Amino acid sequence: MKSLPGHCFGATDPEGFNVITAFVLIKTDAARIPETAEEISALEGISEVYSVTGEWDLIAVARVHRHEDLADVIADRLSKVPAVVHTTTHIAFRAYSQHDLDAAFSLGFEQ
Repeated sequence: MKSLPGHCFGATDPEGFNVITAFVLIKTDAARIPETAEEISALEGISEVYSVTGEWDLIAVARVHRHEDLADVIADRLSKVPAVVHTTTHIAFRAYSQHDLDAAFSLGFEQ
């Protein structure tokens, strides 16, 4: 399976820098979910923020060039947004395109 450029650990962005992607699951003050999402999305190093159902209120996608930058983005900035109550971070190893996933699931099946 082929990794998506710029979307996984060890990938490079258009300028040739390594990119590390992390998914941050966020619990917030329920009365401030939209405002919190906007504040987080404005942080440098955060590429996307989604409001979601279930145990977590928001999921943010952080993309940085060095592991040390994750501490700056998540621990030093995101976790200090006033309505953020708790975070859990998952660092991506690699990403797969839908085409690659379809091919993997169709192994052994004739068309």
